Amino acid sequence: MNKRNFETIRLSQGEMHIYDFGAVKLHAYQTGDPLADEVFLMEKAGRFVVLESPCFTSSAAALSQYLEGRPVAGMLVAYHGAGASFLPQVPKYATANAVDYSLNGGGKALIDQFATAFGAAFDSGIHTVTHTVGEGAVTIGGIDFIIHPTAEAFDVEIPEINAVYTHMLGHDCHSIVAGAGHADGLIAQLKDYIQKGYGLILTSHYTPEDLKDAQTKIDYLERLKSIAASCQDSAAFKAAVQKQFPAYSSENYLDMTAGFFFP
Repeated sequence: MNKRNFETIRLSQGEMHIYDFGAVKLHAYQTGDPLADEVFLMEKAGRFVVLESPCFTSSAAALSQYLEGRPVAGMLVAYHGAGASFLPQVPKYATANAVDYSLNGGGKALIDQFATAFGAAFDSGIHTVTHTVGEGAVTIGGIDFIIHPTAEAFDVEIPEINAVYTHMLGHDCHSIVAGAGHADGLIAQLKDYIQKGYGLILTSHYTPEDLKDAQTKIDYLERLKSIAASCQDSAAFKAAVQKQFPAYSSENYLDMTAGFFFP
């Protein structure tokens, strides 16, 4: 699947990119919210499954309007547990560690930060999970998903469209990298994606990407480790990374990465 082969529909906020796989369609919603989140809908036989939730009230309203009159079989809530006002009656699926991440862990800390930063525009309510899932296959709305728990929550394979969902990629933007060990883990994960030959890589902070983008990210992570090994402090590290990747966005993530490499 070519990542640029989609139909575009403008919503009241953001836009929808629709990829046609035949029996299954992927609706990739660019929320246009302050965090530039992405929400994915899988459609099969007229029924929808939602992957992640919009967390801002305006994008939730836009997506609810888009789904009006369309049956939703369930929602997979992985890394973005906020936004509980969105589709409150729909069954919610998550791993136990993803629930803990949103209620007590790093996800909860982020939700609290965003609620402080954005006020009422951010829906800090946390989705109530009705179906706890573990490693392996689960079928929702006639679509098979393969769940892979991670340190924080879970990733999702979608075999029918030869795609995989993970929290972050972004081939031309900085990511949160929690030190050299974390970088090595991300590199191994991306190499696994390349080996398995996924057509699309879906993330909740970027448009769908492909295996060329995965290799670009591997190169970035390798360079990040090399730069860190040659620097003495976070300021020098950040300056060197900015010089190497001057066009990259998400400077706030680079700040966080610098803090991890040089605590």
